[in-house]
Amino acid sequence: MIIQGLVFYLFAALAIAGGVLVISAKNPVHSVLWLIVVFFNAAGLFLLQGAEFLAMVLVVVYVGAVAVLFLFVVMMLDINFVQLRQGFLHYLPSGALVGIVLLVELAVVLVGWAVSGEAPKSLAAPAPELAKMTNTEALGHILYTQYLYLFQASGVVLLIAMIGSILLTLRHRPGTRHQNISRQVDRHPKDTLEIRKVPSGGGI
Repeated sequence: MIIQGLVFYLFAALAIAGGVLVISAKNPVHSVLWLIVVFFNAAGLFLLQGAEFLAMVLVVVYVGAVAVLFLFVVMMLDINFVQLRQGFLHYLPSGALVGIVLLVELAVVLVGWAVSGEAPKSLAAPAPELAKMTNTEALGHILYTQYLYLFQASGVVLLIAMIGSILLTLRHRPGTRHQNISRQVDRHPKDTLEIRKVPSGGGI
């Protein structure tokens, strides 16, 4: 238990330090790299709690896809970091206000959950035995039974966000040629096809 506690504090300290460096690093590439460090330490914390499925999902999905995508996007974009830092103080009051509002909302939710009678019940709820049910089976059972509609609603929200991002980034450039299916179908064969009789031994 002592070794497990030391490893827990090590992972927690590295995760907190990495989170601080994510928001304090001046170079966005370094921020993404520190974010990957945070994800790995969070996966280690999940492993200590016996949630190996969540740990693997965190490494595969967030480190292997999201963080790497952020890293490539940041490295490929031609960003003027000097110009970005000039407007930092201008947006600092509004950003601080939004952060304070979110912090107050989280505090209200946490206090409301602690004051209500659901907190002792959820904390005292017996956890399923690992010999009878694995983490993957337990998560699937909860997601597809108790939270089925919320799970489907989250998929719809992600689909709407994907369509919205495509529409926002879609640019119609003049002078570029695009495929028009209706014009291709409606065209007459005489306008696109020319039949020539080539004599034997001759060329076109």
